Amino acid sequence: MNSYGSFPGARPRRLRTTPAMRRMVAETRLDPADLILPAFVREGVTEPVPISAMPGVVQHTRDTLRKAAVEALEAGVSGIMLFGVPEEAKKDGLGTAGTDPDGILQVAIRDVRAEVGDELVIMSDLCLDEYTDHGHCGVLTDDGRVDNDATLERYAEMAQVQADAGVHVVGPSGMMDGQVGVIRDALDTIGKEDVSILAYTAKYSSAFYGPFREAVGSSLKGDRKTYQQDPANLRESMRELALDLEEGADMVMVKPAGPYLDVLAKVAEAVDVPVAAYQISGEYAMVEAAAEKGWIDRDKAVLETLTGIRRAGAQMILTYWATEAARKLRSARQ
Repeated sequence: MNSYGSFPGARPRRLRTTPAMRRMVAETRLDPADLILPAFVREGVTEPVPISAMPGVVQHTRDTLRKAAVEALEAGVSGIMLFGVPEEAKKDGLGTAGTDPDGILQVAIRDVRAEVGDELVIMSDLCLDEYTDHGHCGVLTDDGRVDNDATLERYAEMAQVQADAGVHVVGPSGMMDGQVGVIRDALDTIGKEDVSILAYTAKYSSAFYGPFREAVGSSLKGDRKTYQQDPANLRESMRELALDLEEGADMVMVKPAGPYLDVLAKVAEAVDVPVAAYQISGEYAMVEAAAEKGWIDRDKAVLETLTGIRRAGAQMILTYWATEAARKLRSARQ
């Protein structure tokens, strides 16, 4: 009996038969240029300090930060996002170390700019949390609330000292209302119209930030639920997006990445500016911990998570695997 009619004529598997075929029809391509390396630089240390919850990631010295920037550049990474970790004694209620022209972040910006010039996009975290003794992203009122408008004044100062230090892009991450507009005005006022703003448009109050607290030596008391977004909300992100664009954001970001791919996809569909996503410390730590246990293939998991973020719509991905992943991607194509 002729049973040919019982077999499928359409066979999607035909396009999966070989690595060459799969590569040819791939809908999403991950490239080293899509990646940005977040890096921490700590004041007063002479050797890199390992971050226990993030195997392979360190708080850099000024010298090792310069080396990391060069390595990222050589691997094909597009940018580096710098976070400063001041000495504990320099923290205060206003985060004044964050606006000191000789503060650790400003010094680090100058170091990296001197090392790589314009070949690597130098970005800086624009937030007070690393510099305050209470660990919040802004100035507190007498009753312990974050004062939005007083904080904006501090952000304006931070933007100006970071721009004077030579940064290409500032990344306001504090989720204060109006922060993008105030920062844009502050930059333009001192003739830094070419400094771009990467707005942390949708930054959620996430459990996945845990290891980052160690990375920046956080002094946080309480939580950030009154200014970071509620994980339950998506439409709220679209409102934040509209406000950031209206205020002059050059690029927008969703943070965290993995747990919020739906938000990322919706943002990417809605805008005509570049979209970034930050694969944060907890996302990194989960993969590293599972791999250490032998539960997953680490290298494959790294590239799969990054491809998923790219597929969801991110043109730029901040990831602690940036240099390593860029090298692997280049090697695979040789």
